Amino acid sequence: MAVPGDPPNGTPDGTGGGDDDFRSDEYRSVVFDEDFVRAARLQEYSAQERMGEHARAVRSRSIWSGGSTPGTSTPGRGARQGMLLVLLIATAFAVAVYLGLRNPYVPPPGGPAQALTSTVVPLAPAAAVPGGLPPELFAKSPAADYRVGAAGITLPAVRRTHHFTDVQVVTALSIAKDYLVQSSLDPDVLAGSATRPVRVLLDPDQLAQFDRSMTSPSGDGRHAVTGWLVRFDPATAVMADSRVRVSGTLAFEEVAQDVLEVTTDHTFVYAVRPATGAPSAADGASLFTVRRELRMRFDRDDLSARRLELASAYVMAGPQDCSADPAGGFRPLLAGAGPTTVGPAASDPYASGQPRRSAGLCGVLAPSATPGAPVSPAP
Repeated sequence: MAVPGDPPNGTPDGTGGGDDDFRSDEYRSVVFDEDFVRAARLQEYSAQERMGEHARAVRSRSIWSGGSTPGTSTPGRGARQGMLLVLLIATAFAVAVYLGLRNPYVPPPGGPAQALTSTVVPLAPAAAVPGGLPPELFAKSPAADYRVGAAGITLPAVRRTHHFTDVQVVTALSIAKDYLVQSSLDPDVLAGSATRPVRVLLDPDQLAQFDRSMTSPSGDGRHAVTGWLVRFDPATAVMADSRVRVSGTLAFEEVAQDVLEVTTDHTFVYAVRPATGAPSAADGASLFTVRRELRMRFDRDDLSARRLELASAYVMAGPQDCSADPAGGFRPLLAGAGPTTVGPAASDPYASGQPRRSAGLCGVLAPSATPGAPVSPAP
C-alpha cells in the first residue's frame, strides 16, 4: 500500500533504503498541496535590506569624523581616542618648551684650569712700628671698626646671570668665602703647619702648582706661598691675638657661557709678636696688615664639587723690609723697628676700592695705616 508522499510508481529499483529511507520518513507527514505551491512567492532581499540595523563593517579612520553611531551626534570611541592623542601631544610640547626655558642648554665644561699668577708686594714702614697690647693697637688703627674673623667676610646681594641660576651664584660666593677663611684665618695655616684646608678647595688642575709652591716657594709670580694663602715665617713672628680684624667686598660676574668669576678684595689685620718672646709678653705686639685681591673662577663641575680655580692674586703686606723675600712667608717688622727702605709712592692697604698697585717690588706703608694715626672709616 502506498504511503502519501511516495513516488507514484513506487520507489525506483536500486534506490531507497538506508539513510534516504530514514530521511524520507521524517517528511512523510508534510504534504504540500497544489494551492500552497501556487501561492508561494520567492522574494530576494537587497544587500542593504539584508544588513538591516547592523553597523557598518568598516569604520572611518578620521579622528575628526568621530566614528559616531548613525543617527546620533555623540562622538564615538575613535573620536575620543583622537582627541586624547592631540591633547597628549600638546601637553608634551608645552612641557618641552617650559623645561627649555627653565633649564637652558648646559654647555660642556671648559678646559683645564689655568695656572695662578700672583704678585706679592711688601710694604715698608714710613715710621717706627708701634707696639703695645693688641686691643689698644686695634682701637687706634683704621681697623677699629672692622669685624672679627669670618664675620668680616659678607656676601653681596645675589641675582642670577644669563647662564647661572641664583643658587649657583650663592654656591660660588660661599666657596669663595670658605677659601678666604681657610687661607687667611685658619691658625694652623697662618703658622705654616697646615695646607690641606686650602688645598682641598682648589681645582685638581692647580694642585701640582700649589704643591710645588708649598715645597719650593719662589718669587717668579707663580710659586709664592703668599700668593695662595697667608703665612708668617715661624722664625720671625707668631700670632699675639687670634681675633683677626677683617673688612672687604665680594663681587661676581659671568665672564663666559660656562664660567662664573668671583673677585674678592679684603684687608686682614693681624696682631703679631716676636717668635722668640714669651707667650705672655703681649705688650710687645704690633699690627701686620695684608690686603688680598683674589680672582676666582668657577665652572659647573667646580660648583658641584665645591672647589675653585684661583686665577690671580694681588697682595700687599706690611710692615716688612723690602729686602726680605715674602714668597715663602711674611716676615713682619715688629714693634720698635724703624723704616728701612724708601720706596715709591705710599700704598694704603686700608683704602677702599681698587688698591693702588705698586710699580716696583716694594711699596711704602701709608702713614694713615699706622696705629696711632687718626682712625679712618672702615671701607
